[in-house]
Amino acid sequence: MSESSRNCKSTVIPGFRYRNAPAAIEWLCGVFGFEKHAVYANPDGTIAHAELTFEGGMIMLGSVKRSEYDQLMKQPDEIGKANTHSVNLITSDPDAVYARAKAAGAEIVFDIEDKGYGGRAFTCRDPEGYIWGVGSYDPWQSK
Repeated sequence: MSESSRNCKSTVIPGFRYRNAPAAIEWLCGVFGFEKHAVYANPDGTIAHAELTFEGGMIMLGSVKRSEYDQLMKQPDEIGKANTHSVNLITSDPDAVYARAKAAGAEIVFDIEDKGYGGRAFTCRDPEGYIWGVGSYDPWQSK
């Protein structure tokens, strides 16, 4: 492990692009409980770069634009709502997050349930179609 990664709180940080990044930030914070670590807006109101934290983890996101990097990606609605990855949030109260997600109109992909491997979880899509697993199972806890 490098010296710099030993001091890093989260060494794997998923990245997202949203068409309406300001609205996505508010949704992710209000529904899932992310906190704004840094948000850098462009003069036109789009988001150049944002960092949202969730306990010990972080995601980065920005507005969809016509950059070389963005040309490597597709939005879920461009590919039949398919995703090539999902993100899992570990929370001590998945039922509360589930209630907020339903109230916010999230598409519930898999309803909340107790899992055979431990914990309680559900899966939903955010307003732009990204898939999120939310549950109480913590793979870092010893068995």
